Amino acid sequence: MARSRSRARFRARFRTAFALTVAAALALPFPLRASAADGRPDPVRPQASARQPVQPSAAVRQPVQPPPFSRHPTANPCQGPVRPASQMTVLPCDTPARIIEKAARIVPTAAQRAWQEREVTAFTHFGMNTFTGREWGSGTEDPTWFAPPRLDVDQWMRAYKAAGAEQVMLTVKHHDGFVLYPSRYTPHTVRASPGRPDVVGAYVRAARKAGLAVGLYLSPSDGAELPHARHARWVEEVRRKQAEGKPLSLPERVALEDRGRAPAGLGRFGNGSPVTERTLPALVPGDDRADAVRDGRLPSFTVRADDYGAYYLNQVYELLTQYGPVEELWLDGANPWADAGITQKYDVRQWFETIRRLSPRTVVFQGPQGVRWVGNERGVARETEWSVTPSAVDPWSVLSGGLPNDSTDADIGSRAKLLAPATKYLQWYPAEADVSIRPGWFHHPWERPKTPGQLLALYEKSVGRNASLLLNVPPGRGGRIDAADAAALAGFGRAVRETYGKDLLAGGRDLLTDGRDRSAGGRSVPERPGGITFDRVGLGEDPRYGQRVERFAVEARTGGTWRRIAGGTTVGHRRILALPAPVTADAVRVRVLAARAAPRLTPVTAHRSRA
Repeated sequence: MARSRSRARFRARFRTAFALTVAAALALPFPLRASAADGRPDPVRPQASARQPVQPSAAVRQPVQPPPFSRHPTANPCQGPVRPASQMTVLPCDTPARIIEKAARIVPTAAQRAWQEREVTAFTHFGMNTFTGREWGSGTEDPTWFAPPRLDVDQWMRAYKAAGAEQVMLTVKHHDGFVLYPSRYTPHTVRASPGRPDVVGAYVRAARKAGLAVGLYLSPSDGAELPHARHARWVEEVRRKQAEGKPLSLPERVALEDRGRAPAGLGRFGNGSPVTERTLPALVPGDDRADAVRDGRLPSFTVRADDYGAYYLNQVYELLTQYGPVEELWLDGANPWADAGITQKYDVRQWFETIRRLSPRTVVFQGPQGVRWVGNERGVARETEWSVTPSAVDPWSVLSGGLPNDSTDADIGSRAKLLAPATKYLQWYPAEADVSIRPGWFHHPWERPKTPGQLLALYEKSVGRNASLLLNVPPGRGGRIDAADAAALAGFGRAVRETYGKDLLAGGRDLLTDGRDRSAGGRSVPERPGGITFDRVGLGEDPRYGQRVERFAVEARTGGTWRRIAGGTTVGHRRILALPAPVTADAVRVRVLAARAAPRLTPVTAHRSRA
């Protein structure tokens, strides 16, 4: 209950976010005026020549003047107001100042905002690998090996909720291709397993009953669908490689172990089939959806796809119409067979459009207007974590949003990145930080979970650095989460509540800048002898106005004297600063030292850890 009240207060702060009243407090190169629409301060936009935050160089985009003659000679697309949007095109005539102005007005969609406010998602890796003891499977496994004696999905949800998770995510199909619901389009499913358990159905029902949002993971790569002849040749290549004493990769070792079996699917992954017009859904003999499709209760439409693309889209259709809508769909980019030359071309635009058509509010991991991988599997976000990122190509045409380098780049959205010649689009693309509570992603009895203290540190370095925490907690072969894992989750949730469930500045007076001290705002401490003692500071930006702060300092007042106690670069949805030692003060304020536009900060908070 304490966590619910804390979350309600945190969200309420977004609704009452305050704006600066004096531009000099930020040293911004433009004044502020009251907006005619809502009365809140808003920047007055001068001519582009008055705003040059970065001087052009050989490595920075040079503005190109629009052609002198056009159908509408008075309309210049690189002048006039910049309207807030979740994605914008960078035009050849955009000046560096206008590009930064656009970046300052990139805002999340409603679905992206809701996704980030959930903050913690519990990841459930459960599947064939749970029963083989592997991390990556081959796709040749016998479906009867998947045989949990029971599925206590309600116990999973209780454990996840104890950790404070507000969303859960299930691996419906991992890279081995085994499917955790009775799909109509492959024999390699739970339909062929003992008891024929519909794991997806049970999982979604339990999550909804527990009040949790739902995400589903559907691996694009699929070992069960490798063409049999190509798979056989590859296994022979691996056997020769081993005979020569060369080291084998994990997929190669698994293939060698399973060399006596063929892939369990229908050979559609990378089979070179032509792209043709296909109907979704592809009805099968005895299909129980036929009447609903015929009378329009279920949608039906055509797509252009090859064999594997049609298979994947039909599974997307099944998931979103039978178990959806869902809040997140996870498209993993890994392909264990790429080094062997076994690849499949993905028409991701067709995938994204199909997902949007069937479930418009679903946030797609690695998709447009979705979320991105933080760049590591340690659950740690960058010290400077931008939700506004550049794209070198149309984000609807590629996985990973078209980031100019890749998701692992240390610099994901600085001014230099935004102004680079490769930048063609700007987008709201927040980070998801994934990590497992155990060393592996699937459950292995010999492994041990992280401690509550370790999990709290990850929370502060993910959620507290403008990312979402995707914490994997895998059930075991018995269909339950281990007691040790459940205890660690409960301890983690308790630690978060005890540390962040109470704002020590609650009830204090908000202090707006006076134009002389360059402070963005702060709060005094409620009347209390000796002030308060804290070792954590919380900041946030109102997402309705995007992400704007580039550098800030936090100061505390003791005995009438202000002193700096912390600082950083980006703020975003939420920034948590762990102080090296407890501080006692009677007021706290934030000084914004650099910003892309007038920041919209939520009130600063103060907390005391249990340490």
